[in-house]
Amino acid sequence: MKAISSRENPLYKELKLLASNPHARRKAGRTLLDGVHLCEAYLQHVGLPPLCIVSEDSVGHAEVASIVQRCEAARAQCIVLPEALFHALSQVEHGVGLLFVVDTPRIAPPKNLVRGAVLLDNLQDPGNLGSILRSAAAAGIEDVYCSKTTVFAWSPKVLRAGMGAHFLLNIFENVDLGSLVRAARIPILATSSHADKRIYDVDLAGPVAWLFGHEGQGVSGDLLDLATWRVSIPHLGEVESLNVAASAAVCFFEQVRQKTA
Repeated sequence: MKAISSRENPLYKELKLLASNPHARRKAGRTLLDGVHLCEAYLQHVGLPPLCIVSEDSVGHAEVASIVQRCEAARAQCIVLPEALFHALSQVEHGVGLLFVVDTPRIAPPKNLVRGAVLLDNLQDPGNLGSILRSAAAAGIEDVYCSKTTVFAWSPKVLRAGMGAHFLLNIFENVDLGSLVRAARIPILATSSHADKRIYDVDLAGPVAWLFGHEGQGVSGDLLDLATWRVSIPHLGEVESLNVAASAAVCFFEQVRQKTA
């Protein structure tokens, strides 16, 4: 492994930008995977990274050593950093010192919506987005469409919350959800507290697209008007609504229940 010890090293400066600047990540088409779990998931489902980064204190860690050996055997670039330089890149406290630099997929969405999917309108919280991606992957959903105003799906915070789900999904970003919904060939279900149908009263055995919106404002009015059905999640406690990530999980696994009943 090549050792880098200076903050003025050109490669290190590039890494610092990727770690700290979302615009730099978008421009470069790259992001950082932080920790053994995400890096293992990437190796399993995608392949080798362009760059593997290890902290000096983690070189002897068994799992890290195994990953580095696999990367070096395939001639992927590997570098080692002093702890101070490494921790300026990592957002994980007390974690194992391993990072991958990976390319973020740039795939064009299909013209027509014909299979089960998740549509996200103006979702803002990285933790919510990562949790929704994780639940979608667990429920067997493959496609996720993010509006232009939804948080960047490949940010380090979303990746950590997704726990490897990104690598099992097709994630389309900067999507015009209105056009997608208008051309859809499957039902579009939007969750709303003002709905005539409960999710338990809707036939979910076939493909549907789930539409979720902003944490505070919900789905925008224009998109809500385009939905096939507005559905609610009944609850007994004296709360106005569920968190959007919790709502998504309930919806996805009611669909799983109906498909496997």
